[in-house]
Amino acid sequence: MKVGFVNIFGKPNAGKSTLLNALMDEKLAIVSSKVQTTRHRIKGILTEKDYQIVFSDTPGIIEPKYRLHEKMMDAVKNSLEDADVALLIVDVNEDLKECDEIFTALKLKVPAIVVVNKIDRASQEKIKTTVDFFSNNPYYKKVVTISASSGINKKKFLKEILEFLPEGERFFSGDEISDLQTKFFVAELIREKVFELFGDEIPYQATVVVNEFKEKTTLTKIAADIIVQRESQKAIMLGEGGKMIKKLGTESRKSIEDFIQQKVFLELFIKVRDKWRDNDTWLKEYGYH
Repeated sequence: MKVGFVNIFGKPNAGKSTLLNALMDEKLAIVSSKVQTTRHRIKGILTEKDYQIVFSDTPGIIEPKYRLHEKMMDAVKNSLEDADVALLIVDVNEDLKECDEIFTALKLKVPAIVVVNKIDRASQEKIKTTVDFFSNNPYYKKVVTISASSGINKKKFLKEILEFLPEGERFFSGDEISDLQTKFFVAELIREKVFELFGDEIPYQATVVVNEFKEKTTLTKIAADIIVQRESQKAIMLGEGGKMIKKLGTESRKSIEDFIQQKVFLELFIKVRDKWRDNDTWLKEYGYH
């Protein structure tokens, strides 16, 4: 049986989360057009009769400006340590030399497959140039092209990966699709709606903590805090007469119900924590270990 960790690396907004979701046929990672949406390492466990692949979506590689960013880059470093295969995802329209420099700096000791993404947004000439650029570098074992958002040939894609995986015993039981708790995904779904409903400032200065998650026969009760940095941000999130927090709650509840397949009663509270992104105590409390 082929088993191993296949970890996905790349710049922000290259399509790492979309690829993970496509491979898992499940929404495990939230997706946004805004960069730096992914803050944690998110594992997806794909188990079939003759293989088990543990995929990891990782935060986009950036130069840290806050302690939060440092925690995000720690998740990338941890993913480097246990990878059996690295998927290096590239937006076909990105600066190829810059991507190559980022990948080289990872100093990978495992087979690296370059995944050229978003080919539906590029000319054939541009795609060929990108493939040739990485194919001529012996650092990369293979180069594959995809459009993660439009759908991928999953069987063909997995075949490219399985070639490099070792044989062994399963790491997880066959029915697990992630090692993370449902509470984590609930918080992420709420945070995804924050990215969708608010401008550029608030999503990057907000996080979500689920404080209550009670499953009953016909209803799941959830209470969550949305943490922001300033009172002015709290006012924006509340909106006039509570209009925006109500909209956020409604849309979040629908996403959560789709995910857990049960009716949800959701309560949201907004709390202000000045400079939480640079506070180790709060970062730990909010799940950024």
